[in-house]
Amino acid sequence: MVFKNIVCPGCGAACDDIQVEFGDRTTSDAKNACKIGNAKFKMLASPRRLKHPLVKDRGKLEPVAWDVALEKAADILVSAKRPLLFIGSETSCEAYEVGLMMGEYLGAIVDSNTSIGNGPIVMGTQESGNVGATEGQKKNRSDLIVYWGTNPLESMPRQMSRYGVFPRGYWTKSGRFDRTIITVDPRKTPTAEASDLHVQLKPNSDYELISALLTLLHGKTPHPSVEEITGVPIFMMNEILDLMKHCNFGSISVGVGLSASIGKHRNAEIISNFVKELNNYSKFTLGILRSHCNVAGFNQVASSMYGYPFGLDFTRGYPRYNPGEFTTVDVLREKDVDAAFVMCSDLLNQVPADCAAYLVEIPLIYLDISPCPTAIASDVVLPGVIDAMECDGTFYRLDDVPVHFKPFTSSPFPFTQSNEDTLKQLFAKIREKRDQVGFLPST
Repeated sequence: MVFKNIVCPGCGAACDDIQVEFGDRTTSDAKNACKIGNAKFKMLASPRRLKHPLVKDRGKLEPVAWDVALEKAADILVSAKRPLLFIGSETSCEAYEVGLMMGEYLGAIVDSNTSIGNGPIVMGTQESGNVGATEGQKKNRSDLIVYWGTNPLESMPRQMSRYGVFPRGYWTKSGRFDRTIITVDPRKTPTAEASDLHVQLKPNSDYELISALLTLLHGKTPHPSVEEITGVPIFMMNEILDLMKHCNFGSISVGVGLSASIGKHRNAEIISNFVKELNNYSKFTLGILRSHCNVAGFNQVASSMYGYPFGLDFTRGYPRYNPGEFTTVDVLREKDVDAAFVMCSDLLNQVPADCAAYLVEIPLIYLDISPCPTAIASDVVLPGVIDAMECDGTFYRLDDVPVHFKPFTSSPFPFTQSNEDTLKQLFAKIREKRDQVGFLPST
């Protein structure tokens, strides 16, 4: 059977025009999807998929009944004094809401992929605000597009074909021929090769380059040493600025390359201020290319519920936020947590070696669709349900637009219908166990 207009959970673009041919869970084919998205749809029929709850017995993961796995997971979280709940991006906003409430009840630290990836950009936006636009607005209006510290041709293949470069918009009817593309990146990436201008700055000099552009925008000449620091001649900076000042509608899309550079959130802060001042000359916007599917959703849900976008600490019974202290890498490095629940993310492969070593030492629960190093190291493994395919819910696209998705098949498990359902069942078990010992949460 063929299903149309399916939302893809592959990356932050959340493409909603996927056509899926799906029959008896032995075959699946996705049209219009990129390689990343197609690999995700192939998981429906993958023999590698986790199909049973697992509990570690004498160093080996063994299949167990669902209730046994939930009991073991609840025991670990209830016994912990300060657990870490790492809720990855590849699940729905509805699951985030339950996970955050569970973290508040447990007095846990709750975090997501944001703190490992685009966290500094979120922090910089908090400092200076943001002039934003939807991807649809960029498609219809942008005649100048700047990719800064990102390589969408490889990390988000359909962003350029659906929104950024090639589609014909209302005011850009000739598509690529109506647009000028600039890539700012130390590397010669495929995106840089496809651009009209590649600004190959030196690594870790983003802040200096933006400062120089801002100086030129104010009508002054930056110190000549900026050429040696950034590797970009001042005449090229003037050329870039001239293109920006005289376009009809410009957009800058930033990635992890900007936030990982020395300067971190200050890079995001100064580029936000730069974009605000560019609006004195033309329409200009700033956006984030988020490579993970629903990473923007966690920021939105956490901010709506508790006022902070990531790295929330509920140890004192109320939310606290201090990146660098309550974020995943930091609490694992300092050994500030005594148990962890990792959901929809291979955390062991994303953190530094010392953090991964400690994660293996403490009791660990894992929820996801396929085996990985984090699953192998876990004490309890709960099989996940694939959002946008087997259950309904909401994603936030990379431009913070909510996208509701509906399934074209159902959960393959009789014991859970979605990741949200799994978290609700686990939360109920936790409440039941704490009621048995007469525990009252600090909240």
